[in-house]
Amino acid sequence: MAEPPTGPEPRHVVAPQMLEMLVCPLTKTRLTLTADRTELISVAARLAFPIRKGVPLLSIEEARNVDPEEIQHHSR
Repeated sequence: MAEPPTGPEPRHVVAPQMLEMLVCPLTKTRLTLTADRTELISVAARLAFPIRKGVPLLSIEEARNVDPEEIQHHSR
């Protein structure tokens, strides 16, 4: 029996072309995709915006604050 696929369903994956067009709603700066592909990080605003079912939620109300250590990791 085949193993079930791991990771997000293909229909829930954000297209790389779309990511290039998205910017932080607060600072209008570029966003960085996290390694696990579940959030977009705004280094300038120090916010992380969730991606749910392939849809980036670019609302300040949905964002979480990002620790300075995590910001350093994403600003490289």
